[in-house]
Amino acid sequence: MANVGKRAIHYLHKLSAANIPIDLIEKGQNRVIDASLTLIRERAKLKGELVRALGGAVASSSLLGIPLGHNSSFLQGPAFAPPRIREAIWDGSTNSTTEEGKELEDPRVLTDVGDVPVQELRDCGINDDKLMNIISESVKLVMEEDPLRPLVLGGDHSISYPVVRAVSEKLGGPVDILHLDAHPDIYHSFEGNKYSHASSFARIMEGGYARRLLQVGIRSITSEGREQGKKFGVEQYEMRTFSKDRSFLENLKLGEGVKGVYISVDVDCLDPAFAPGVSHIEPGGLSFRDVLNILHNLQADVVGADVVEFNPQRDTVDGMTAMVAAKLVRELTAKISK
Repeated sequence: MANVGKRAIHYLHKLSAANIPIDLIEKGQNRVIDASLTLIRERAKLKGELVRALGGAVASSSLLGIPLGHNSSFLQGPAFAPPRIREAIWDGSTNSTTEEGKELEDPRVLTDVGDVPVQELRDCGINDDKLMNIISESVKLVMEEDPLRPLVLGGDHSISYPVVRAVSEKLGGPVDILHLDAHPDIYHSFEGNKYSHASSFARIMEGGYARRLLQVGIRSITSEGREQGKKFGVEQYEMRTFSKDRSFLENLKLGEGVKGVYISVDVDCLDPAFAPGVSHIEPGGLSFRDVLNILHNLQADVVGADVVEFNPQRDTVDGMTAMVAAKLVRELTAKISK
C-alpha cells in the first residue's frame, strides 16, 4: 500500500526525467480533472431531476464516494471502503427501511452519484492541493442539484476537510459539526502532512468553516490534541466521562444561527467489539446503540454527513464492519432526508 500511496510522486519524477514539458503535463491533468467533474455533474443532474420530478422532498441524501486512503498515518485500506459500504447497504440480508421509517429505495430519500476517481487523478500526478479542490468542487456539484445533500463515503478522515469546506462555502457561512471519533484529528500537521487524516479538523477550524465543533467518543488524545481543542474552542467529550455526559449528548440541539449541521462519523468511534474493521483499534468506545441514540435524538437541520475510516482489509466475521458502516449510512440518511 505504501507503493500505491507514492505512485503519483513517482509518475511525476518519471515525466520530469523524460523532459516532458510541464505545460503538456498540466493540459493532460486538466482534461482528466474536467472529465472527473463532468461525470459527477451529470450524475447529480440526473438524480436531481428525478427527485424534483417525483416531488415532495425538501432534502434528499445523495451518496458520494471518496476512495482516498493515502493521507492515513498507519494503513491505507479506507480507500477501498465505498464499494464495500454500498454492497452492504443493498446486500438483501436486511430490509431497506431505516429505524425511523424512511424507505431507502425511494430516490426522494437516497440517491447515488458515484465516486470521485481519486486514484486515477493521482495516477496523473495531481497533487493533494488540487485533489482537495476537486473533492470540494464535486460536493458543490451535488449541492447545486436541489434538494440533494451530500452523504459522503470515505475514505480516510482527511476527506472531511474539503467536504466541510465545500458545504460551508456553498451555503454561505459556517456550520455546526457533530464529530464522532476515537481521536480528535486536530493536529496542526501530522508527520509533516497538513492534509493528514489526523489534521482535518485543524484545517476546518482554521478556515472558519465551523462555528461549533463537538467531538464525541474521544479516548486517544495527546496534549497537543487538548491544546488545539482549547485554541479552537472545541467541545471535547471523552469516553472516560461518557456516563456523566450521556444525557446531554443524547439530547443535542445544534445549528441555531448557522447554516446547518454537518455530521462526521469515524467508524472507530465505536468500540472494536462492534466494529473491528478499522485501522486504529481503540478499546473502550461507544456502543452502536449509543451512537444511534445520539443521532436519532439530535435536533438539527443536517446539511451533510460522512462515514469514514472503515478499513475493509481489517474487517472480520463476514463483513461485520461493512454492515455497521452501512447501518450508519442508513440512519444518517434518515437525518438528512425530509
